[in-house]
Amino acid sequence: MAYETIILEHKDGIGYLTLNRPERANTISFQLMHDVVSAMETVENDPQYRVVILTGAGGKHFCGGADLRDFAERARERAKGGGERQSSGDSPRRDLFSALEESRAPVIAAINGAAMGGGCEIALACDIRVIADTATIGLPEIRFGELPAGGGTQRLPRLVGPGIAKEMILSGLPWSAADAYRVGLVNKVVPAGDLMATCEQFARVLIERAAYALKAAKFLINHGADLPLAEALKLERTTIQNMGTPEERRAARDRAAATQKTYARIFNKDA
Repeated sequence: MAYETIILEHKDGIGYLTLNRPERANTISFQLMHDVVSAMETVENDPQYRVVILTGAGGKHFCGGADLRDFAERARERAKGGGERQSSGDSPRRDLFSALEESRAPVIAAINGAAMGGGCEIALACDIRVIADTATIGLPEIRFGELPAGGGTQRLPRLVGPGIAKEMILSGLPWSAADAYRVGLVNKVVPAGDLMATCEQFARVLIERAAYALKAAKFLINHGADLPLAEALKLERTTIQNMGTPEERRAARDRAAATQKTYARIFNKDA
């Protein structure tokens, strides 16, 4: 499928989702929201997509946040009666972030340039964040009297703790790649030229893991943190008991036994 604002490609189990508005700093327009949601629906329904690497076109920006001009134009159209009315609760902008966060396939953010505002929030909705040493990241909304509205006030403190989240959100200042790594906002900092290769290397590791187990692990980590420990442990037991089919679990054990002598001894019925 061709998209107006993104590129979705597939190779050897890896999906490459590129935000493709380099002339506008890959900012989030109304169309880009719908394109990303549609692309993630394709990923969800096609088992060939085992992992997704999300990045920005052009190299200078990962995503510069919301395209304020696009939203202003649409607001004017709605005021004139030329556009569809839409409640904030049904905003596709929120679907954009949840589509990434709730995807069965792990999503790796390859942060190749500035990830500001909504761009930072896109990265927060991904499972793994790898940043180029030349890139910056931040939530600048408060500097013009606004606040992050794509989950930044909620996902960021869950990731780095409330103190660091307040420092970033209340100041609105950009953070270097090194500082983002120091506080746990990103998983790795790598030279810009090595960014995609590093993400692909980790993606290939994930491709070797059972898809049903990856999906279950994402679900448990995303949802368990919001529950009391006793409920979270119950959810863990139930989810692990029910994940995958018997055939899928047997195939995963067989793969492990074929590549690791230790697992071969464990799963060998004659041992």
